[in-house]
Amino acid sequence: MKLLLGVWGHEIRLAYTGPDGIQASAEWCPDVVVSDIGLPGADGFEVARQVRSQPGMDRSLLIALTGYGSADDRRQAREAGFDHHLTKPADPDTLQELITSWATGRASA
Repeated sequence: MKLLLGVWGHEIRLAYTGPDGIQASAEWCPDVVVSDIGLPGADGFEVARQVRSQPGMDRSLLIALTGYGSADDRRQAREAGFDHHLTKPADPDTLQELITSWATGRASA
């Protein structure tokens, strides 16, 4: 995923645990966050809640990219603050469309 997003021209920062992702978003304030749900230290639901509570992060695009794909997982992701929920293996074109659509909408606002 890192390589793919890099090829698309995005600046990438990686975090391997939930707490590291929360800290990275606080320090960097990214436009887009792609997060797994099954993370050590704090699951992706908690990451989304914490990221959404950070100043300026209410306008960022949060995408869950996870192996958890039940209806309940999708509901929890939405309630935690994710904008989209993609189940692995996700279609790269779908991910790119979500990011492009968000960026286009943000630019025209």
